Amino acid sequence: MHELSLAQGIVDIVEQYVPSGQAAAVTTVKVRVGRLSSVVPDSLAFCFEAIVAGTALAGARLDIEQVPTACECTMCLAPFTTEALDFVCPSCGSDRVRVTRGHDVQVVHLELNEPPAGQP
Repeated sequence: MHELSLAQGIVDIVEQYVPSGQAAAVTTVKVRVGRLSSVVPDSLAFCFEAIVAGTALAGARLDIEQVPTACECTMCLAPFTTEALDFVCPSCGSDRVRVTRGHDVQVVHLELNEPPAGQP
C-alpha cells in the first residue's frame, strides 16, 4: 500500500513548511493526484488521518483533487485530456501520444487558521 508512504510524505512536506508552533492551525492540506499515479484517494485520506491522529495536525483535512490525464499527440501536436486509458488522439486518430500530466502527486495548498489578534 503505497498510499501510506505518500501520506507520510505529505505530512513531512507540511511539517517542513509550517512552523512547529503553528501545526495545530493547519485546517486543510490540498493535494492533486493524477489519474495515472495509481493512488486510491480514499486510501490516501485514510492513511493521512491515521498518521496525523494524536499529533498537532490531527484537525487537518486532506482535500484531494483528481487530475485527468493530459496528453499531446506527437503526430499533429494536438493537446487533449482523457479520463480512460484510451491514448488515441481525438483530432487525428493516432496512438502516438505523449503523456504531459496525470502521473504525479503534488501538495498544492495549505490552509491555516489565523491566530487571534495580538498573537504572532
